[in-house]
Amino acid sequence: MRVTFLGTGSAIPTGDRYQSSILVQDDGRSLLVDCGSGSLQRLQQSGVGFEAISSVLLTHHHIDHVADLLPLMKARWLAGDEHLEIVGPKGTKALVDGLLSVHDYMEGRLELQVREVVADDFTVAGFDVTGYETRHSLPCLAYRFDDYLTISGDSEAFAGLANFADGSGILVHDCSFPDDVDVSNHPTPDALGQVLAGKDIGRVYLTHLYPHTEGRHTEMRDSIARHYDGDVRFAEDLQTVSIE
Repeated sequence: MRVTFLGTGSAIPTGDRYQSSILVQDDGRSLLVDCGSGSLQRLQQSGVGFEAISSVLLTHHHIDHVADLLPLMKARWLAGDEHLEIVGPKGTKALVDGLLSVHDYMEGRLELQVREVVADDFTVAGFDVTGYETRHSLPCLAYRFDDYLTISGDSEAFAGLANFADGSGILVHDCSFPDDVDVSNHPTPDALGQVLAGKDIGRVYLTHLYPHTEGRHTEMRDSIARHYDGDVRFAEDLQTVSIE
């Protein structure tokens, strides 16, 4: 399995990090997890291209996770592609209907298959996935791809999510702010380190990074390491990781 971080940033833009988006590939299958602003540009820069994306899996519906969804629809229509599958938590159909109602000339341009999922097992783009409800300001699901990969979505750090990820080869986890930022709905490094303590995870990649984290990566890793002795790294846009 290959994971490419297309966007590792947040709702506040920086020059180096686009908004949330991850490309998951395995054995000829491709799945886009979240589709924040800049996803289409990063897909082209990655060498994969939007043409390879016929399925999108959304963790939740905040703008920085869905902003390029309609641009993806239009690009696929203009390129002659006829199909797009959009999967996500409750409210995904209303989200897509709302986007199309604003830009009604897109109605009927694609064969759209919109599916809502819950915290359970399901299949998308040929991948077997398990959903888990996170703690965020909107309904949000984390996703686990067998023992290979867990993607946290946006969430506070809490024991249930850490247990859900235990045994994963790779955990991609929201770590939006350093410890001195008073925040809810997202974890700080100290809180994340505490819940990961004792967990068996091959490697943790931190993502959904606000500008507040710039220049403070060493400090944040050290804070996590006070509790968790595993391999923790900061994800970067267009970085690709292979999972055996």
